[in-house]
Amino acid sequence: MWPYHPDLLATPVPRYTSFPTAAEFGPIDPNAYERALEGIEGDVSLYVHIPFCEKICFYCGCNTGHAGRRQRLESYLDALHMEIELVAARLPNNCRVRRVSFGGGSPNAIAPVDFVRLVDELTLQFHLSDPTFSIELDPRTMSAEWAAVIGSVGITRASLGVQTFAEHCQQAIGRVQHEDLIVRTVDWLRGAGVTSLNFDLMYGLPGQSRDDLLDTLQRTRVLGANRVALFGYAHVPHLIPRQRVIDGSALPGQDERFAMAALGYEYFVTHGYTPVGFDHFARPGGDPLAAAALAGTLHRNFQGFTDDAAPNLVGLGSTAISGFPGLLAQNEKNSGRYRMMVSQGRLTAAHGIVRSAEDRERGTVIESLLCQGHAHVPVRLLPTLAPRLAPFIERGLASLEGDIVAITPDGLPYARSIAAQFDPYRQDSQRRFSSAV
Repeated sequence: MWPYHPDLLATPVPRYTSFPTAAEFGPIDPNAYERALEGIEGDVSLYVHIPFCEKICFYCGCNTGHAGRRQRLESYLDALHMEIELVAARLPNNCRVRRVSFGGGSPNAIAPVDFVRLVDELTLQFHLSDPTFSIELDPRTMSAEWAAVIGSVGITRASLGVQTFAEHCQQAIGRVQHEDLIVRTVDWLRGAGVTSLNFDLMYGLPGQSRDDLLDTLQRTRVLGANRVALFGYAHVPHLIPRQRVIDGSALPGQDERFAMAALGYEYFVTHGYTPVGFDHFARPGGDPLAAAALAGTLHRNFQGFTDDAAPNLVGLGSTAISGFPGLLAQNEKNSGRYRMMVSQGRLTAAHGIVRSAEDRERGTVIESLLCQGHAHVPVRLLPTLAPRLAPFIERGLASLEGDIVAITPDGLPYARSIAAQFDPYRQDSQRRFSSAV
């Protein structure tokens, strides 16, 4: 379906959930984050990070720990409550919180009662303006009690870490979950009022065949997923030590990964889904992500493609990243230091990057390319960018007419590689990022 040019995919590139990317983060003025909070204008979205899982998967690159260490988990939640109070005290009184997202790790690794207390704290401290609630869930630790809490809180969007239905692939990546678990979780969530349900799926897994992938795609559609994120597995054991358990020799080659990505795209667009980029999909007819993709109002932030247009994202919890027009700031990664700093009444974000005017300009181009498939390029950048885009233009993967660069239908799987040409920070390193497909 798509032309395959391995030389154009040879260089790993960022996923561009921010610009500049987290790879460029460094020390920032500790007061910069506080000033950004106090200067917020417009709507605010909250992201709450729960860095715990009941079971740790071999492939996972998230900052997460085992939920079985109860004392550590409880002290983390205490610190999170304190941070919520610290951050809320610095927000202007007129700012409105429109969205609250819980991620991790697995938020359902904590007890349902602890989650309710967390929501109560957010409601008490922030000016919640009829917000949309979303949550990431691990089907292996889902329960009827958790479903009841989701219903009582009013969570309408949920994302399930499914990855694959093929048992031998599940064994290889350390995420064994029988289909019955997925089905039961879907039933519970629908009964609890979840109207937008996402399945996270993966291709390029050890021992995975195209038939394995197709079977997973079919089961996902039959189970009624409203959204699908189809990610290529990024095998970077030099960065993620737990991936050393995975047999690298069993991974599909680049050409097979490309074929799998094409198979996923073709399957979903021919079975009623709207493509969002080249590796996300949403059912039209009510899903806001599909509507945003069709209307050209799609955005991209640390949670990936989104219909969220809020200019400010405040991250809560260790490792969480906040995004403001002029600043990207990440909380302390080490949970011990995070707890200590919060207990001293200190904000923990001292790592990130101040976004210059040119950063914002280039970031707008990159976001537009990934979300709308085209972008206006500042004229002053064209002389240096045209030669970089030439390999893609010559092969019919992109076009440049006047100051408008566009990705052609054939160029969809090269979108991140094309966007990377606008990134002056990017280094051609095989170690920093994942494969483009």
